Amino acid sequence: MIGVKIIGSTGYGGLGIIEILLRHPGFKISAVAATQEIGKPLSAAWPYLEGYCDLPILAADSPEFMGVEAEAVVAATPDGVGQVLAGSELAAGRRFLDYSGDFRFDSPECYAEYAHRIGKDPDHKAPDLLSHAVYGLSELHREKIARAKLVGNPGCFAVSCILGLAPAVRNELIDPDGIVCDCKSGVSGSGKKPIPAHHYPERYDNMGAYRLSGHQHVMEIERELSLLAGREIRVTFTPQVAPLCRGIMCCLYGRLVPGVRHSHIANAYREFYAGEKFVLVRDASQSASTSDVRGGNRCLLTVATDERTGVFRVVSHIDNLMKGQAGSAAQNLNIMFGYPEDMGLDHPGQHP
Repeated sequence: MIGVKIIGSTGYGGLGIIEILLRHPGFKISAVAATQEIGKPLSAAWPYLEGYCDLPILAADSPEFMGVEAEAVVAATPDGVGQVLAGSELAAGRRFLDYSGDFRFDSPECYAEYAHRIGKDPDHKAPDLLSHAVYGLSELHREKIARAKLVGNPGCFAVSCILGLAPAVRNELIDPDGIVCDCKSGVSGSGKKPIPAHHYPERYDNMGAYRLSGHQHVMEIERELSLLAGREIRVTFTPQVAPLCRGIMCCLYGRLVPGVRHSHIANAYREFYAGEKFVLVRDASQSASTSDVRGGNRCLLTVATDERTGVFRVVSHIDNLMKGQAGSAAQNLNIMFGYPEDMGLDHPGQHP
């Protein structure tokens, strides 16, 4: 079995990939690292894992963690961590997959623009690695991911929006100017660390928009859509947090190109995603909600073009902690090591 080391094992993202790998027939968890609970078994931080994963929590930069035999490393960490750790792990012959924005961009200039948007240091700590990084949206870049040593896992909103818009943009069915992404996420998207705005009395029965001046995932969305269109695309992106634990719903809008009808859109989507394991295309007659993707790795796309107004409309649902994070990471690991993409992921979600 292929050994995987997990950095950031006490957060939701690390926990998600641990849950997947524990039932994966081709991977084993070789070591876990975090900044908290060092020296304690992982099951002390997450008691429900007792008897399933009792590995000791190590420091990611410790000789003990570095010396563990493994073929891959997953960094389920915030921005700024992976860029410090990736070089030594790659030099040791391991493949590196990072959850943050550290390796989603292929140049220091693009990373600096991204870092400015989120208030981080614009100077990347490993700029020489950026040209080797591959953007880890499996459905669009699987051939490059299969050869990559370094993969930047995509952001959750970015996965939902890019998959939701890709066929329409690629086939020039909508006006590339004026695309709107109206997106809602569950509270778990902000991570495990408690903050006042997500304290239960503040979040229960309450929702609102945030980061209207610029969200960190917009650069990914615009970059990928621009590559598909062969021209620069800019989107209007409105992120909102909803009073639910997990799930993302993105309502995506644009103007139909003259002469394009709903049937053209529907056929383009079914053709674009034909054979895809984790993208399911539905029409407006079929119900869809976040509960349909909860706990699974699917992206559920409802194609509901409004011919009356000439408006393109697709609703994209994913589980932000699965297809938006750990599920995509596992899918990428499968591709990187030659396993079927759905290995360890081929199961329905959780309901209710």
